[in-house]
Amino acid sequence: MLPRPASDPLWIATPKALQTMTATIASEPILAIDTESNSLFAYRERVCLVQVSTPSTDYLIDTLALEDLSPLAAIFSNPQQQKIFHAAEYDVICLTRDYNFTFHNIFDTMIAARILAEPQVGLGSLLLTYFGIELDKKYQRANWGKRPLPDAMLDYARMDTHYLFDLKSLLEEKLKNLGLWELALEDFALVCKVEQPAVEPNGASCWKVSGGHQLNCRETTVLQALCTYRDQQAQKLDVPHFKVLSNQLLVELSQTAPHTLKELKEVPGIGEILLKRHGSALLRVIEDGEQAKPISRPSHKRPEKAILDRLKVLHEWRKAQALQLKVESDVVLPRDFMERIAISNPGTMGALKQIMTDIPWRYRQYGKAIIKRLNNPGAK
Repeated sequence: MLPRPASDPLWIATPKALQTMTATIASEPILAIDTESNSLFAYRERVCLVQVSTPSTDYLIDTLALEDLSPLAAIFSNPQQQKIFHAAEYDVICLTRDYNFTFHNIFDTMIAARILAEPQVGLGSLLLTYFGIELDKKYQRANWGKRPLPDAMLDYARMDTHYLFDLKSLLEEKLKNLGLWELALEDFALVCKVEQPAVEPNGASCWKVSGGHQLNCRETTVLQALCTYRDQQAQKLDVPHFKVLSNQLLVELSQTAPHTLKELKEVPGIGEILLKRHGSALLRVIEDGEQAKPISRPSHKRPEKAILDRLKVLHEWRKAQALQLKVESDVVLPRDFMERIAISNPGTMGALKQIMTDIPWRYRQYGKAIIKRLNNPGAK
């Protein structure tokens, strides 16, 4: 079992402290990185804490106290300096969204574990399995936007990076011994280039509400009015939508369409607090929705049958390979590449190679099998 950290983490909350930290770690060949955000407590999520560890020191960067994190940009983009993450995609998305960082040379311990067909790929499970370390995950959904953070949360935060060096070394050795190192490098490079999700209204669309598909046209129009109201309230209060009104309640209100406070009170999920806070406004919104022009579900063009057929063939082939290797299907072939191949329908290895430029190991390993399946869907 690995020992606990011998010293306290260093709290970085001033520009000078950040400059000193970046100067200190600039020559480190390997760093461990993690972030904590406040998605469960704010209208618009933001990074609230960045954890950076070297083999000897853990740093906790207070992003709420620092307007400028640009000193970190050179570190994240440095191809000579390896950054260890666990489940890097979300961290990369958040750091790119909030600070426009770019990334090179990532080692992702979760990706490595998935390639190695580990039965449990969470950080806590891996540390317990390999090192006998049991992480307390009680703060996983905590409010990282509050200040000051209690000592227990600071300790929790630093543990997410402190042991990544030992885990990385172990997983890297296993990948190399099994001939999977090139595959891992392929996926590490892909996570550096993960794209930002499309910018959409922050939950203001009724088409995103679970259960809304069962409503008729008029009820859906009321639901849209309620979603707009909820979005406005959430933005004003700076809280997530579910802390204003739940999706289930919006669907109930759209179906029952109460017109008086007495009727509203009968709706499941409406308590005294919600009635007092939103009662009159909800009745107005429901009435507006009933009088509004009915809305229609946005149309999405269905892919051609030939594309869907090729996608089915590739999906079945990928699933069979994954079962044989005891890994998840996307380890064999990521879904976005599978879709590109189905759309392009490459007839030759040369054409397929162009599509799979960013995944050359998979091209060498599976290229001939993919072309065979595309040219002869019944082949095994």
